[in-house]
Amino acid sequence: MPRLQSGHALPFGARFEGNGVNFCLFSVGAEKIELCLFDEQGNETRHRLPGRSGNLWHGFLPGATVGQRYGFRAYGPFDPAKGQRFNPQKLLIDPSARELEGQLGDDPRLCGGVDVADAADSAPVMLKSRVSREDFDWQGDVLPAIPWGETVIYEAHVRGLTQQHPAIPEALRGSYAALAHPTMLAYFKRLGITALELLPVQQHADEPRLQRLGLCNYWGYNVVAPWALEPAYASGVDGVSAQNEFKAAIKALHQAGIEVILDVVFNHTAELDVEGPTLAQRGLGNGAWYWLNHDGSENNLTGCGNALRLVDDELVAWTLACLHHWLDDYHVDGFRFDLGTLLGRTPEFRADAPLLQAIITDPKLSACKLIAEPWDIGVGGYQLGNFPAPFAEWSDRWRDDMRQFWLHGRLSLGTFAGRFSASADLFNHNGRLPAAAINMLTAHDGFTLRDLVSFNNKHNQANGENNRDGHSQNYSQNHGTEGLDASAEVMAQRRLSQRALLATLLLSQGTPMLLAGDEFGHTQQGNNNAYCQDNALTWLDWQQADEELTDYVSQLIALRKRIPALTQNRWWQGTPEGEVQWLDSAGEPMTIKSWEQGEQQCLQIRLSDRWLLVVNASLHDAAMALPEGRWLCVAPFDNEQQDVREGSPWRATAKTLCVLAKG
Repeated sequence: MPRLQSGHALPFGARFEGNGVNFCLFSVGAEKIELCLFDEQGNETRHRLPGRSGNLWHGFLPGATVGQRYGFRAYGPFDPAKGQRFNPQKLLIDPSARELEGQLGDDPRLCGGVDVADAADSAPVMLKSRVSREDFDWQGDVLPAIPWGETVIYEAHVRGLTQQHPAIPEALRGSYAALAHPTMLAYFKRLGITALELLPVQQHADEPRLQRLGLCNYWGYNVVAPWALEPAYASGVDGVSAQNEFKAAIKALHQAGIEVILDVVFNHTAELDVEGPTLAQRGLGNGAWYWLNHDGSENNLTGCGNALRLVDDELVAWTLACLHHWLDDYHVDGFRFDLGTLLGRTPEFRADAPLLQAIITDPKLSACKLIAEPWDIGVGGYQLGNFPAPFAEWSDRWRDDMRQFWLHGRLSLGTFAGRFSASADLFNHNGRLPAAAINMLTAHDGFTLRDLVSFNNKHNQANGENNRDGHSQNYSQNHGTEGLDASAEVMAQRRLSQRALLATLLLSQGTPMLLAGDEFGHTQQGNNNAYCQDNALTWLDWQQADEELTDYVSQLIALRKRIPALTQNRWWQGTPEGEVQWLDSAGEPMTIKSWEQGEQQCLQIRLSDRWLLVVNASLHDAAMALPEGRWLCVAPFDNEQQDVREGSPWRATAKTLCVLAKG
């Protein structure tokens, strides 16, 4: 075997350079780092990394090639009180590995030790990093570059989306390839969505606790390798690699005019708390990679046992390089950052934190779609509205307020209007635009829409936590009967609520995000935290789809695209007089008193001279005096009253948002 040469710092990870492989990783406090090579029989050969540039350790191995299995061993003090947990008995994966081999089981040899370094060698049961290079012909792939104002997001899980789709070949179901199967492309076009937001496709691991319960981490937020693609979602058909299968799907989606947004996890890792496995970061410099308390204990800002400390130059550069990897190698169109407050921790949150500033000043990253989940569980962790442009943010305020408005009647019209107009109170500052508000009724975390109108309580017993997990404050409404089965009267009320909520989502100013399956009545049987349910509970049941509801959603999205006030991405405040008007049931401008009356649940929203949205959130039909002119009802699309002539009252059906167009 040739002698390991010094090599060079950057790029991160293992890069094949034609005549060998350069290795580079970040570590603070190590005294020595060994590159460990493994042959097909698992035999290990160790080489000390000879190169060091500050906190970047590197080496070049002549003759090494693609497919080489490797890992690292880091030598240094094991002193938990000082945040140091070096243990050379623990084989470490490359934090920048593009590919891993093996599976991570629940084995005590993976633990690095809590108070004293563990002496068991973890190599026999540890994942191996693998030198990877995937050539792919993008054939002139062009990113759709959908303007934010025209964006409609569809949040989905790679496996759950197609695992039970009868029109997709069985060998492809639940895979990357299935995302771009002609059946799915036609469906996306029928719906009218413009962006597919995927739950994590970064390679993840199942927590030991879940393995002991016979469960798995279905959502995928327990990421073990943020640069590597999850291999479990590859079909393997025709011997195509997971990487190329995903790239082919992205290319086909782009050709159909659909963007791909990845849900990424840069807030914690699969190492969990100190009793968890030592896989990479903990063994390369615990106090440099993670936020720690003064006594060396981990600052659990995420609820997952550790929190990445992304403030130093090298780790900011590492994060940016990882994002560029997904942009350049996979041609994705943007990112949704899980527990995004961590990106701005210094340790307090700052909109001008090093990582946030690096992202928004990066030419490529600032031009793609950036979405933050604006909270974590630490002190000051709730930061809705505080991210810098061009970030958009998930709005749980929109979700909760609209649920209260339609399902409980506990919201004033003033608050409803504020949320309907892209939550300007939260987002209209520092150059931010309405599309920064990501409006959502539901998401992967919580009830589905059908369950939202069918259950007052969560039913998470299958998760093995005695129903303690998941949100308890859901603002759901079972309409008088707990569960999916109910009387015809209750089912009719649920139908009205579903449609009113969907109309509000798709006709509000801001960026709508639709949870996959909500458009046809998918249920998780009342489970509002199905993170560990990789089964028929979470997989979309296409054969039970409510096609009428799907058509309704499709027509709403098409209607949204026809209303300039919803797609121009400019604030309604300050627009020319008459462009947006808020009217009461008598057709008169709203007063301060009428805005504050929570029990008066009728409102008219006039968008330019062409469109009129009529809201009746009460339990009773209401007579509405419309503005002058002849109006045609264009939604709901099955409404019997299609034509309202000048001077005639409009009978607004209870629990309905109607759209009228001037005739």
